[in-house]
Amino acid sequence: MKKIVLTMMMASVITGAYAQDTYESARLLGNDLNGTARYVGMGGALEALGADISTTSTNPAAVGMFRHSIISGSIGVVSQQEANTYDGLSKTNFSFDQLGFVYSMQTNSTSFLNLSFNYHKSRNFDQILSAANTLRGSSINKMVYMKDGLNSDQQGGYCLDENNDGDVIGWEDATSDYRALTFSQVDYLTVNTLMQDPNDPDPKPFYYYDGNQFAFDRAHRGWISDFDINVSGNINNRIYLGATLGIHSVNYNGFSQYTEQLVNVKNENIGTVEIADERKITGSGVDLKLGAIFRPLEESPFRLGVFLSTPTWYDLETKNHTEIYNRTSEGTHSRGRNADGYDSYEFKFYTPWKFGLSLGHTIGNYLALGATYEYTDNSAADIRELTGTYDEYDNKNSESDKAMNANVEKTLKGVSTVKLGLEFKPDPMLAVRFGYNYVSPMYNKNGMRDMQINSYGVMYSSTTDYTNWKDTHRITCGLGYKTGNVNIDLAYQYSVTNGDFYPFQSTIDHLDGNYNLTTTYNYSTPTSVNFKRHQVLLTVGCTF
Repeated sequence: MKKIVLTMMMASVITGAYAQDTYESARLLGNDLNGTARYVGMGGALEALGADISTTSTNPAAVGMFRHSIISGSIGVVSQQEANTYDGLSKTNFSFDQLGFVYSMQTNSTSFLNLSFNYHKSRNFDQILSAANTLRGSSINKMVYMKDGLNSDQQGGYCLDENNDGDVIGWEDATSDYRALTFSQVDYLTVNTLMQDPNDPDPKPFYYYDGNQFAFDRAHRGWISDFDINVSGNINNRIYLGATLGIHSVNYNGFSQYTEQLVNVKNENIGTVEIADERKITGSGVDLKLGAIFRPLEESPFRLGVFLSTPTWYDLETKNHTEIYNRTSEGTHSRGRNADGYDSYEFKFYTPWKFGLSLGHTIGNYLALGATYEYTDNSAADIRELTGTYDEYDNKNSESDKAMNANVEKTLKGVSTVKLGLEFKPDPMLAVRFGYNYVSPMYNKNGMRDMQINSYGVMYSSTTDYTNWKDTHRITCGLGYKTGNVNIDLAYQYSVTNGDFYPFQSTIDHLDGNYNLTTTYNYSTPTSVNFKRHQVLLTVGCTF
Protein backbone atom coordinates (compact mmCIF):
# COMPACT_ATOMS: atom_id res chain seq x y z
CA MET A 1 0.00 0.00 0.00
CA LYS A 2 1.36 3.41 -0.98
CA LYS A 3 1.43 5.90 1.87
CA ILE A 4 2.45 9.53 2.36
CA VAL A 5 5.88 9.64 4.01
CA LEU A 6 5.24 10.71 7.61
CA THR A 7 7.53 9.85 10.49
CA MET A 8 7.84 11.18 14.02
CA MET A 9 10.52 13.60 12.84
CA MET A 10 8.28 14.94 10.05
CA ALA A 11 4.89 14.97 11.75
CA SER A 12 4.69 18.74 11.62
CA VAL A 13 3.89 18.68 7.90
CA ILE A 14 0.41 17.38 8.69
CA THR A 15 -1.01 20.61 10.08
CA GLY A 16 -0.19 23.72 12.04
CA ALA A 17 -1.98 22.50 15.16
CA TYR A 18 -0.05 21.30 18.20
CA ALA A 19 -0.93 20.53 21.79
CA GLN A 20 0.42 18.88 24.92
CA ASP A 21 -0.92 16.01 26.99
CA THR A 22 -2.46 16.24 30.47
CA TYR A 23 0.49 15.11 32.57
CA GLU A 24 3.11 17.15 30.73
CA SER A 25 0.97 20.29 31.03
CA ALA A 26 0.23 19.62 34.70
CA ARG A 27 3.91 20.26 35.49
CA LEU A 28 3.08 23.96 35.18
CA LEU A 29 0.19 23.89 37.67
CA GLY A 30 0.61 24.86 41.31
CA ASN A 31 3.34 26.72 43.15
CA ASP A 32 6.05 25.91 45.64
CA LEU A 33 6.02 27.63 49.02
CA ASN A 34 8.81 30.07 48.27
CA GLY A 35 9.71 33.74 48.61
CA THR A 36 11.13 35.66 51.55
CA ALA A 37 12.26 33.76 54.64
CA ARG A 38 9.52 35.45 56.69
CA TYR A 39 6.85 34.33 54.23
CA VAL A 40 8.15 30.74 54.15
CA GLY A 41 8.72 30.60 57.92
CA MET A 42 5.03 31.43 58.50
CA GLY A 43 3.79 28.84 56.02
CA GLY A 44 2.82 31.56 53.55
CA ALA A 45 -0.08 32.72 55.76
CA LEU A 46 0.51 36.46 55.25
CA GLU A 47 -2.26 37.33 52.79
CA ALA A 48 -4.15 39.30 55.49
CA LEU A 49 -1.27 40.19 57.82
CA GLY A 50 0.62 41.75 54.92
CA ALA A 51 3.75 43.90 54.85
CA ASP A 52 5.74 41.17 53.08
CA ILE A 53 6.79 41.50 49.46
CA SER A 54 6.06 37.83 48.70
CA THR A 55 2.33 38.57 48.90
CA THR A 56 2.55 40.41 45.56
CA SER A 57 1.93 37.04 43.88
CA THR A 58 -0.99 35.99 46.13
CA ASN A 59 -2.93 38.94 47.65
CA PRO A 60 -1.62 42.17 46.09
CA ALA A 61 -3.43 44.28 48.70
CA ALA A 62 -1.11 42.98 51.43
CA VAL A 63 1.74 45.05 49.95
CA GLY A 64 -0.36 48.12 50.70
CA MET A 65 0.43 47.70 54.40
CA PHE A 66 4.03 48.85 53.98
CA ARG A 67 4.74 52.20 55.61
CA HIS A 68 8.34 52.43 54.44
CA SER A 69 10.25 51.57 51.29
CA ILE A 70 12.24 48.33 51.35
CA ILE A 71 14.54 46.22 49.24
CA SER A 72 15.20 42.55 49.91
CA GLY A 73 16.87 39.48 48.42
CA SER A 74 16.70 35.78 49.25
CA ILE A 75 18.93 32.80 48.57
CA GLY A 76 18.57 29.21 49.68
CA VAL A 77 19.60 25.60 49.52
CA VAL A 78 17.20 22.76 48.67
CA SER A 79 17.98 19.12 49.34
CA GLN A 80 15.93 16.10 48.32
CA GLN A 81 15.70 13.31 50.85
CA GLU A 82 16.00 9.62 49.87
CA ALA A 83 17.48 10.35 46.43
CA ASN A 84 20.73 9.61 44.65
CA THR A 85 22.50 11.76 42.10
CA TYR A 86 21.23 11.04 38.59
CA ASP A 87 22.24 12.49 35.21
CA GLY A 88 24.55 14.89 37.03
CA LEU A 89 21.73 16.36 39.13
CA SER A 90 22.69 16.38 42.79
CA LYS A 91 20.08 15.97 45.50
CA THR A 92 21.33 19.25 47.07
CA ASN A 93 21.32 22.45 45.02
CA PHE A 94 21.71 26.19 45.51
CA SER A 95 18.77 28.42 44.60
CA PHE A 96 18.35 32.17 44.04
CA ASP A 97 14.77 32.63 45.21
CA GLN A 98 13.72 36.27 45.49
CA LEU A 99 14.72 39.88 44.81
CA GLY A 100 12.44 42.91 45.00
CA PHE A 101 11.62 46.35 46.33
CA VAL A 102 8.66 48.39 47.54
CA TYR A 103 8.52 52.16 47.11
CA SER A 104 6.09 53.62 49.64
CA MET A 105 4.54 57.10 49.27
CA GLN A 106 2.38 58.70 51.94
CA THR A 107 -0.61 60.44 50.34
CA ASN A 108 -2.06 61.85 53.59
CA SER A 109 -1.77 61.27 57.32
CA THR A 110 -3.54 57.88 57.18
CA SER A 111 -3.11 56.66 53.60
CA PHE A 112 -0.25 55.32 51.47
CA LEU A 113 0.33 54.44 47.83
CA ASN A 114 2.92 51.72 47.17
CA LEU A 115 4.67 50.63 44.00
CA SER A 116 6.63 47.38 43.98
CA PHE A 117 8.49 44.94 41.81
CA ASN A 118 9.41 41.43 42.89
CA TYR A 119 11.10 38.44 41.33
CA HIS A 120 10.66 35.05 42.91
CA LYS A 121 11.02 31.42 41.89
CA SER A 122 7.47 30.05 42.04
CA ARG A 123 8.52 26.54 40.97
CA ASN A 124 11.82 24.77 41.46
CA PHE A 125 11.68 21.69 39.24
CA ASP A 126 14.84 20.07 40.64
CA GLN A 127 13.76 16.52 41.46
CA ILE A 128 15.12 13.01 41.04
CA LEU A 129 12.47 10.32 40.52
CA SER A 130 13.29 6.60 40.55
CA ALA A 131 11.01 3.57 40.39
CA ALA A 132 11.35 -0.17 39.74
CA ASN A 133 8.85 -3.01 39.94
CA THR A 134 7.44 -6.14 38.31
CA LEU A 135 5.36 -6.01 35.11
CA ARG A 136 3.49 -9.34 35.27
CA GLY A 137 3.29 -9.73 31.49
CA SER A 138 2.52 -6.13 30.57
CA SER A 139 4.78 -3.99 28.38
CA ILE A 140 4.87 -0.91 26.19
CA ASN A 141 5.09 -2.96 22.99
CA LYS A 142 1.98 -4.89 24.07
CA MET A 143 0.15 -1.56 24.30
CA VAL A 144 1.35 -0.63 20.79
CA TYR A 145 0.22 -4.02 19.45
CA MET A 146 -3.24 -3.79 20.98
CA LYS A 147 -3.79 -0.27 19.63
CA ASP A 148 -3.11 -1.65 16.15
CA GLY A 149 -5.89 -4.18 16.70
CA LEU A 150 -8.42 -1.36 16.80
CA ASN A 151 -7.59 -0.41 13.18
CA SER A 152 -8.96 3.13 13.57
CA ASP A 153 -8.07 6.35 15.38
CA GLN A 154 -11.76 6.83 16.12
CA GLN A 155 -11.61 3.68 18.26
CA GLY A 156 -8.43 4.83 20.02
CA GLY A 157 -5.98 2.96 17.81
CA TYR A 158 -4.56 2.94 14.29
CA CYS A 159 -3.70 0.71 11.38
CA LEU A 160 0.00 -0.18 11.16
CA ASP A 161 1.51 -0.29 7.69
CA GLU A 162 4.69 0.78 5.93
CA ASN A 163 5.17 4.09 4.16
CA ASN A 164 7.20 4.61 1.00
CA ASP A 165 10.44 4.66 3.00
CA GLY A 166 9.76 1.30 4.64
CA ASP A 167 8.98 2.80 8.05
CA VAL A 168 5.90 1.49 9.82
CA ILE A 169 3.36 4.22 10.61
CA GLY A 170 0.07 4.07 12.47
CA TRP A 171 -2.52 5.34 9.96
CA GLU A 172 -6.00 6.68 10.73
CA ASP A 173 -7.50 3.54 9.22
CA ALA A 174 -6.74 0.92 6.57
CA THR A 175 -7.51 3.29 3.68
CA SER A 176 -6.18 6.57 5.03
CA ASP A 177 -2.99 8.32 3.90
CA TYR A 178 -2.74 10.31 7.16
CA ARG A 179 -0.93 9.46 10.33
CA ALA A 180 -3.26 8.84 13.27
CA LEU A 181 -3.03 11.28 16.18
CA THR A 182 -3.16 8.22 18.44
CA PHE A 183 0.20 7.05 17.01
CA SER A 184 2.78 8.51 19.38
CA GLN A 185 6.52 8.96 19.07
CA VAL A 186 6.91 6.02 21.47
CA ASP A 187 4.68 3.88 19.25
CA TYR A 188 6.76 4.78 16.19
CA LEU A 189 10.09 3.88 17.77
CA THR A 190 8.76 0.71 19.40
CA VAL A 191 7.12 -0.81 16.35
CA ASN A 192 10.04 0.00 14.06
CA THR A 193 12.60 -1.40 16.49
CA LEU A 194 11.10 -4.46 18.11
CA MET A 195 7.82 -5.68 16.73
CA GLN A 196 8.70 -7.06 13.29
CA ASP A 197 10.45 -10.19 12.06
CA PRO A 198 13.36 -8.95 9.92
CA ASN A 199 13.28 -12.22 7.93
CA ASP A 200 9.64 -11.78 6.94
CA PRO A 201 9.30 -9.65 3.78
CA ASP A 202 5.68 -8.93 4.64
CA PRO A 203 5.48 -6.04 7.15
CA LYS A 204 2.73 -7.96 8.95
CA PRO A 205 2.15 -9.79 11.20
CA PHE A 206 3.52 -7.79 14.10
CA TYR A 207 4.52 -9.34 17.40
CA TYR A 208 4.57 -8.26 21.00
CA TYR A 209 6.58 -9.50 23.98
CA ASP A 210 5.59 -9.65 27.62
CA GLY A 211 7.63 -7.84 30.22
CA ASN A 212 8.52 -9.09 33.68
CA GLN A 213 10.16 -6.03 35.28
CA PHE A 214 11.06 -2.39 34.66
CA ALA A 215 13.40 0.30 35.98
CA PHE A 216 12.91 4.04 35.59
CA ASP A 217 14.92 7.16 36.46
CA ARG A 218 14.27 10.81 35.68
CA ALA A 219 16.07 14.03 36.56
CA HIS A 220 13.85 17.13 36.51
CA ARG A 221 15.63 20.47 36.25
CA GLY A 222 14.63 24.09 35.87
CA TRP A 223 12.24 26.63 37.30
CA ILE A 224 9.35 29.02 36.74
CA SER A 225 10.39 32.60 37.42
CA ASP A 226 7.70 35.14 38.36
CA PHE A 227 8.18 38.87 37.78
CA ASP A 228 5.44 40.78 39.61
CA ILE A 229 4.63 44.47 39.11
CA ASN A 230 2.35 45.71 41.88
CA VAL A 231 0.32 48.81 42.70
CA SER A 232 -1.29 48.89 46.13
CA GLY A 233 -2.30 51.18 48.92
CA ASN A 234 -4.63 51.82 51.83
CA ILE A 235 -7.48 54.12 52.66
CA ASN A 236 -7.48 55.45 56.22
CA ASN A 237 -5.78 52.27 57.48
CA ARG A 238 -9.11 50.43 57.06
CA ILE A 239 -9.25 49.33 53.45
CA TYR A 240 -6.28 47.97 51.48
CA LEU A 241 -6.42 47.41 47.72
CA GLY A 242 -3.88 46.05 45.27
CA ALA A 243 -3.30 44.72 41.77
CA THR A 244 -0.36 42.73 40.38
CA LEU A 245 0.63 42.08 36.80
CA GLY A 246 2.49 38.76 36.76
CA ILE A 247 4.92 37.71 34.05
CA HIS A 248 6.06 34.08 34.18
CA SER A 249 9.11 32.55 32.52
CA VAL A 250 9.26 28.73 32.14
CA ASN A 251 12.49 26.79 31.83
CA TYR A 252 12.00 23.03 32.29
CA ASN A 253 14.35 20.21 31.31
CA GLY A 254 13.74 16.53 32.08
CA PHE A 255 15.83 13.50 31.16
CA SER A 256 14.59 9.95 31.74
CA GLN A 257 15.61 6.37 31.07
CA TYR A 258 13.05 3.58 31.05
CA THR A 259 14.12 -0.07 30.74
CA GLU A 260 11.91 -3.14 30.32
CA GLN A 261 13.05 -6.75 30.71
CA LEU A 262 11.18 -8.79 28.08
CA VAL A 263 10.39 -12.52 27.89
CA ASN A 264 9.32 -14.89 25.11
CA VAL A 265 6.36 -17.29 25.05
CA LYS A 266 8.40 -19.74 27.17
CA ASN A 267 8.86 -17.00 29.78
CA GLU A 268 12.59 -16.90 29.02
CA ASN A 269 14.43 -13.59 29.25
CA ILE A 270 15.25 -12.29 25.77
CA GLY A 271 16.89 -9.00 26.79
CA THR A 272 15.89 -5.42 27.44
CA VAL A 273 14.46 -2.45 25.59
CA GLU A 274 15.45 1.02 26.79
CA ILE A 275 13.88 4.38 25.97
CA ALA A 276 15.97 7.48 26.73
CA ASP A 277 14.09 10.78 26.51
CA GLU A 278 15.03 14.42 27.01
CA ARG A 279 12.27 17.03 26.97
CA LYS A 280 12.52 20.80 27.33
CA ILE A 281 9.65 23.23 27.86
CA THR A 282 10.29 26.95 27.57
CA GLY A 283 8.10 30.00 27.18
CA SER A 284 6.27 32.72 29.05
CA GLY A 285 2.89 33.58 30.48
CA VAL A 286 0.99 36.49 31.94
CA ASP A 287 -1.76 36.89 34.50
CA LEU A 288 -3.46 39.51 36.68
CA LYS A 289 -4.07 39.32 40.42
CA LEU A 290 -6.49 41.48 42.41
CA GLY A 291 -6.88 41.69 46.18
CA ALA A 292 -8.45 43.55 49.07
CA ILE A 293 -8.06 43.58 52.87
CA PHE A 294 -10.57 45.04 55.29
CA ARG A 295 -10.49 45.90 58.96
CA PRO A 296 -14.18 45.42 59.88
CA LEU A 297 -13.79 47.09 63.30
CA GLU A 298 -11.83 50.31 63.60
CA GLU A 299 -10.71 49.56 67.14
CA SER A 300 -9.61 46.00 66.30
CA PRO A 301 -6.50 44.86 64.35
CA PHE A 302 -8.43 41.88 62.95
CA ARG A 303 -8.21 41.74 59.14
CA LEU A 304 -10.14 39.94 56.43
CA GLY A 305 -8.59 39.48 52.99
CA VAL A 306 -9.99 38.32 49.65
CA PHE A 307 -8.11 37.83 46.40
CA LEU A 308 -8.29 36.21 42.99
CA SER A 309 -5.97 35.44 40.11
CA THR A 310 -6.86 35.14 36.46
CA PRO A 311 -5.58 32.17 34.48
CA THR A 312 -1.95 32.33 33.45
CA TRP A 313 -1.99 32.49 29.67
CA TYR A 314 1.09 30.57 28.57
CA ASP A 315 2.76 30.58 25.15
CA LEU A 316 5.20 27.68 25.17
CA GLU A 317 7.56 25.62 23.08
CA THR A 318 8.59 22.05 23.77
CA LYS A 319 11.48 20.08 22.30
CA ASN A 320 12.42 16.46 22.73
CA HIS A 321 15.18 14.07 21.75
CA THR A 322 14.21 10.43 22.17
CA GLU A 323 16.22 7.27 21.56
CA ILE A 324 15.28 3.61 21.78
CA TYR A 325 17.73 0.75 22.24
CA ASN A 326 16.69 -2.80 21.42
CA ARG A 327 18.99 -5.12 23.35
CA THR A 328 17.00 -8.27 22.67
CA SER A 329 17.47 -11.07 20.16
CA GLU A 330 14.21 -10.11 18.47
CA GLY A 331 12.87 -7.41 16.23
CA THR A 332 14.45 -5.28 13.53
CA HIS A 333 17.51 -4.02 15.37
CA SER A 334 19.72 -5.68 12.76
CA ARG A 335 18.23 -3.34 10.13
CA GLY A 336 19.48 -0.23 11.89
CA ARG A 337 16.28 0.65 13.70
CA ASN A 338 18.11 1.71 16.88
CA ALA A 339 17.34 5.25 15.79
CA ASP A 340 16.62 8.48 17.55
CA GLY A 341 14.05 11.17 16.92
CA TYR A 342 13.78 14.91 17.35
CA ASP A 343 10.73 17.10 17.53
CA SER A 344 9.74 20.61 18.57
CA TYR A 345 6.50 22.52 18.49
CA GLU A 346 4.67 25.46 20.02
CA PHE A 347 1.45 25.29 22.03
CA LYS A 348 -0.66 27.29 24.47
CA PHE A 349 -1.79 26.39 27.96
CA TYR A 350 -4.20 28.35 30.15
CA THR A 351 -4.24 27.57 33.87
CA PRO A 352 -7.48 27.85 35.93
CA TRP A 353 -8.67 30.81 37.99
CA LYS A 354 -7.58 30.95 41.64
CA PHE A 355 -9.59 32.32 44.56
CA GLY A 356 -8.52 33.00 48.14
CA LEU A 357 -9.71 34.08 51.56
CA SER A 358 -7.41 35.10 54.41
CA LEU A 359 -7.59 36.11 58.06
CA GLY A 360 -5.06 37.98 60.17
CA HIS A 361 -4.88 39.20 63.72
CA THR A 362 -2.24 40.77 65.94
CA ILE A 363 -2.03 40.96 69.72
CA GLY A 364 -0.03 43.92 70.89
CA ASN A 365 3.29 44.17 69.13
CA TYR A 366 4.44 40.68 70.04
CA LEU A 367 2.09 38.15 68.39
CA ALA A 368 0.71 37.80 64.84
CA LEU A 369 -1.60 35.03 63.63
CA GLY A 370 -2.48 34.32 60.00
CA ALA A 371 -4.61 31.85 58.04
CA THR A 372 -5.26 31.54 54.31
CA TYR A 373 -7.42 29.32 52.13
CA GLU A 374 -6.96 29.09 48.36
CA TYR A 375 -8.90 27.11 45.78
CA THR A 376 -8.27 26.37 42.13
CA ASP A 377 -10.11 23.90 39.91
CA ASN A 378 -7.34 22.23 37.92
CA SER A 379 -9.86 20.17 35.96
CA ALA A 380 -10.68 23.45 34.17
CA ALA A 381 -7.13 23.85 32.80
CA ASP A 382 -7.20 24.45 29.05
CA ILE A 383 -4.73 22.73 26.70
CA ARG A 384 -4.88 24.50 23.36
CA GLU A 385 -3.92 23.75 19.77
CA LEU A 386 -2.49 26.34 17.41
CA THR A 387 -4.76 26.77 14.40
CA GLY A 388 -2.10 28.02 12.01
CA THR A 389 -3.85 31.39 11.66
CA TYR A 390 -3.10 34.83 13.11
CA ASP A 391 -5.15 37.65 14.60
CA GLU A 392 -4.96 41.32 13.58
CA TYR A 393 -1.97 41.83 15.91
CA ASP A 394 -0.07 38.94 14.29
CA ASN A 395 -0.54 36.70 17.35
CA LYS A 396 -1.04 32.98 16.75
CA ASN A 397 -4.64 31.88 17.14
CA SER A 398 -5.50 28.76 19.12
CA GLU A 399 -8.46 26.61 20.07
CA SER A 400 -9.12 24.18 22.92
CA ASP A 401 -8.01 20.58 22.39
CA LYS A 402 -11.41 19.13 23.26
CA ALA A 403 -10.29 15.49 23.30
CA MET A 404 -7.34 16.13 25.62
CA ASN A 405 -9.29 18.52 27.84
CA ALA A 406 -11.85 15.77 28.41
CA ASN A 407 -8.97 13.75 29.87
CA VAL A 408 -7.95 16.78 31.96
CA GLU A 409 -11.44 16.85 33.47
CA LYS A 410 -11.22 13.15 34.35
CA THR A 411 -7.63 13.20 35.62
CA LEU A 412 -7.22 16.50 37.49
CA LYS A 413 -9.42 17.96 40.18
CA GLY A 414 -9.93 20.99 42.40
CA VAL A 415 -7.08 21.78 44.77
CA SER A 416 -7.39 23.42 48.19
CA THR A 417 -4.43 25.06 49.90
CA VAL A 418 -4.47 25.85 53.62
CA LYS A 419 -1.82 28.07 55.18
CA LEU A 420 -1.37 28.67 58.91
CA GLY A 421 1.27 30.89 60.45
CA LEU A 422 2.41 32.39 63.75
CA GLU A 423 4.98 35.04 64.57
CA PHE A 424 6.07 35.72 68.15
CA LYS A 425 8.36 38.57 69.17
CA PRO A 426 9.89 38.05 72.62
CA ASP A 427 11.90 41.18 71.90
CA PRO A 428 11.26 44.01 69.37
CA MET A 429 14.46 42.98 67.58
CA LEU A 430 13.76 39.23 67.47
CA ALA A 431 10.96 37.23 65.82
CA VAL A 432 10.22 33.50 66.07
CA ARG A 433 7.99 31.97 63.40
CA PHE A 434 6.13 28.71 62.76
CA GLY A 435 3.93 27.61 59.90
CA TYR A 436 2.03 24.77 58.30
CA ASN A 437 1.02 24.52 54.65
CA TYR A 438 -1.27 21.84 53.18
CA VAL A 439 -2.09 21.23 49.50
CA SER A 440 -4.75 18.68 48.56
CA PRO A 441 -4.11 16.24 45.68
CA MET A 442 -4.22 17.54 42.12
CA TYR A 443 -4.70 14.10 40.54
CA ASN A 444 -7.64 11.76 40.81
CA LYS A 445 -6.63 8.44 42.32
CA ASN A 446 -7.62 6.61 39.13
CA GLY A 447 -6.23 9.25 36.76
CA MET A 448 -4.41 7.84 33.75
CA ARG A 449 -2.13 9.07 31.00
CA ASP A 450 -4.33 7.81 28.19
CA MET A 451 -2.34 7.11 24.99
CA GLN A 452 -5.54 6.36 23.03
CA ILE A 453 -6.83 9.93 22.91
CA ASN A 454 -7.27 11.28 19.39
CA SER A 455 -5.12 14.34 20.06
CA TYR A 456 -1.85 15.94 19.01
CA GLY A 457 -0.92 15.72 22.67
CA VAL A 458 -0.69 11.93 22.23
CA MET A 459 0.99 12.01 18.83
CA TYR A 460 3.85 14.16 20.19
CA SER A 461 4.26 12.09 23.37
CA SER A 462 7.75 10.63 23.71
CA THR A 463 7.15 8.87 27.05
CA THR A 464 4.27 6.90 28.56
CA ASP A 465 4.93 7.13 32.33
CA TYR A 466 2.88 9.15 34.81
CA THR A 467 2.66 9.70 38.56
CA ASN A 468 -0.54 10.40 40.49
CA TRP A 469 0.85 12.57 43.27
CA LYS A 470 -1.14 12.83 46.48
CA ASP A 471 -1.43 15.67 49.01
CA THR A 472 1.51 17.81 50.12
CA HIS A 473 2.41 18.65 53.71
CA ARG A 474 4.86 21.45 54.54
CA ILE A 475 6.16 22.29 58.00
CA THR A 476 8.10 25.52 58.44
CA CYS A 477 9.84 27.60 61.07
CA GLY A 478 12.06 30.65 61.10
CA LEU A 479 13.85 33.43 62.92
CA GLY A 480 14.03 37.14 62.22
CA TYR A 481 16.45 39.73 63.55
CA LYS A 482 16.23 43.50 63.08
CA THR A 483 19.07 45.90 63.70
CA GLY A 484 18.63 49.48 62.62
CA ASN A 485 17.22 49.49 59.08
CA VAL A 486 18.42 45.97 58.30
CA ASN A 487 16.34 42.79 58.62
CA ILE A 488 17.93 39.34 58.54
CA ASP A 489 15.54 36.39 58.29
CA LEU A 490 16.17 32.67 58.23
CA ALA A 491 13.63 29.94 57.45
CA TYR A 492 13.51 26.16 57.25
CA GLN A 493 10.91 24.17 55.32
CA TYR A 494 10.28 20.44 55.14
CA SER A 495 7.82 19.21 52.51
CA VAL A 496 6.64 15.71 51.63
CA THR A 497 4.46 14.39 48.81
CA ASN A 498 3.73 10.72 48.13
CA GLY A 499 2.51 9.28 44.88
CA ASP A 500 1.84 6.22 42.72
CA PHE A 501 4.07 5.76 39.67
CA TYR A 502 2.94 3.91 36.53
CA PRO A 503 5.22 3.18 33.56
CA PHE A 504 2.22 3.22 31.18
CA GLN A 505 -1.57 3.07 31.24
CA SER A 506 -3.08 0.03 32.91
CA THR A 507 -6.04 -0.54 30.59
CA ILE A 508 -6.42 -0.57 26.82
CA ASP A 509 -9.67 -0.45 24.89
CA HIS A 510 -9.59 -2.80 21.92
CA LEU A 511 -11.72 -5.10 19.73
CA ASP A 512 -12.23 -8.72 20.75
CA GLY A 513 -12.62 -11.70 18.38
CA ASN A 514 -16.23 -10.70 17.66
CA TYR A 515 -15.21 -7.09 16.95
CA ASN A 516 -16.79 -5.80 20.13
CA LEU A 517 -15.04 -3.01 22.00
CA THR A 518 -13.67 -4.38 25.25
CA THR A 519 -11.11 -3.45 27.89
CA THR A 520 -7.94 -5.43 28.48
CA TYR A 521 -5.52 -4.92 31.32
CA ASN A 522 -1.92 -4.12 30.54
CA TYR A 523 -1.29 -3.86 34.24
CA SER A 524 1.88 -2.93 36.07
CA THR A 525 1.99 -2.84 39.84
CA PRO A 526 1.75 0.80 41.03
CA THR A 527 5.04 1.81 42.56
CA SER A 528 4.99 4.02 45.65
CA VAL A 529 7.27 7.03 45.26
CA ASN A 530 7.82 10.15 47.33
CA PHE A 531 9.22 13.62 47.05
CA LYS A 532 10.71 14.82 50.34
CA ARG A 533 12.59 18.10 50.30
CA HIS A 534 14.39 20.28 52.82
CA GLN A 535 14.91 23.99 52.23
CA VAL A 536 16.96 26.55 54.11
CA LEU A 537 16.31 30.15 53.08
CA LEU A 538 18.08 33.40 53.97
CA THR A 539 16.64 36.87 53.34
CA VAL A 540 18.39 40.19 53.87
CA GLY A 541 16.29 43.35 53.64
CA CYS A 542 16.82 47.05 54.12
CA THR A 543 14.18 49.66 55.01
CA PHE A 544 14.60 53.24 53.84
